[in-house]
Amino acid sequence: MVFTVGLGIFAYPIVSNYLYERAADSVNNDFDSSVAKITDSEVDERLKLAEAYNALLSGDSDSAALADPYTQEQMDAGLQEYARMLEVSEQIGHVVIPKLALDVPIYAGTSEAVLQKGIGHMEGTSLPIGGNNTHAVLTGHRGLPEAELFTELDELEIGDKFYIKYIGGTLAYQVDQIKVVEPTDLSELSVVQGHDYLTLLTCTPYMVNSHRLLVRAHRIEYVEAVEENEIKESQTNYLYRNLFYATLAVLIIVLLWLLLHYLQNRKIRKEKDLLK
Repeated sequence: MVFTVGLGIFAYPIVSNYLYERAADSVNNDFDSSVAKITDSEVDERLKLAEAYNALLSGDSDSAALADPYTQEQMDAGLQEYARMLEVSEQIGHVVIPKLALDVPIYAGTSEAVLQKGIGHMEGTSLPIGGNNTHAVLTGHRGLPEAELFTELDELEIGDKFYIKYIGGTLAYQVDQIKVVEPTDLSELSVVQGHDYLTLLTCTPYMVNSHRLLVRAHRIEYVEAVEENEIKESQTNYLYRNLFYATLAVLIIVLLWLLLHYLQNRKIRKEKDLLK
């Protein structure tokens, strides 16, 4: 009984995250397939609208226009109209972080419904299409029992790369700054003239959520072979790591079961001795 309960508790987040990842893969594949069917002229038209939106934002980079995406007001706002030109079945793209073996959908807004199913684009920041004088911000939860999302975002280091898949293709970014700030300090999310930035944002410390972790990156040249190699390496590393943790957890559960079994037998023997 103890073994079964312990194994169930241990297995739940692993199984639920595995199921989430399979569902996310399906959603992302559908997105990529749908994007491939969009004509070049329609893609150009959509991107022009997105670029116009970003140009409007870059003219006023006042951080006071932004708001912490994890306030109840922001999370209740729901899906936003501002990113409709990028959407394909409500999805505006997906973010691939090879080091974390992560590939999750991106949606517009930071409502709780969005953050439960993927990564949200923070309204009031540049749309994630790249370009000079842009600074897009993507937000994600940590510690959801059914999906990791940005749980391991703190493992990223300066120099790590991640990728944005959208209707215009693939954008590559390299981490150049990592900061922890107060929820009200949004100065680091403003557009910086002459730069193409994208920041990944989540709550920190883990399970406390009193501050915000900002992982900023600048755009670099996209090389498909580099991305594929990074993904392959990360998948291998995660496989070995997960096997190690799974083996360790099973050993701990078995040891606990053996200890409990030993204590129960000793108690039974003592009771028998008292009856003699």
